[in-house]
Amino acid sequence: MLDSIPSFARLVAELSKFPGIGQKTATRLAFFLLRQPAVEAEALSTAILELKRQIRFCSICYHITEQNPCGLCTSQSRDESLLCVVEEPQALLAIERSHSFRGRYHVLHGALSPLEGVGPDDIYIAPLMQRLGQGDIKEVLVATNFTVEGDATALYLARLIHPLGIRVTRLAYGIPMGSELEYIDEATVNRAVQGRREF
Repeated sequence: MLDSIPSFARLVAELSKFPGIGQKTATRLAFFLLRQPAVEAEALSTAILELKRQIRFCSICYHITEQNPCGLCTSQSRDESLLCVVEEPQALLAIERSHSFRGRYHVLHGALSPLEGVGPDDIYIAPLMQRLGQGDIKEVLVATNFTVEGDATALYLARLIHPLGIRVTRLAYGIPMGSELEYIDEATVNRAVQGRREF
């Protein structure tokens, strides 16, 4: 039936590309947008276009930013001897919300997954090792997700970093196995950061 309304069907198809959005939810969202005033739809489309035009990766930490380097990398109040490595920008935001870490960050943009063809060259490990080679960092907190891929990435990084004489720690208790940092509450992330351990 919706195939006879091409513009509506196209919107449903585009919305269903979002993670966690199936055909039914996409259709419901399309009807919601249809009921909104044109100015609301234009504001949404403008926000999406601005996001794509303005956002880039920081050339130092690879977090998303509109300025390069990002505010986290240029802040004078952060401890330059501590570096937290995360898989995705969402995990960085989760740690920041916990107010438990005052160092710098490095975003890998993924985790090692040989089954999916993701190797060390497919994520930002090489720039991380370049940063560590500069000698300013004394501790690396590996805050990858507690999944098979996250643990494999953490172990791989620990093996690369230990020969540099840099302390490697991992998030501690409080975060369940198989969970992703972006969905964990601030208090639990705070406790995990404070209780980090040698890795």
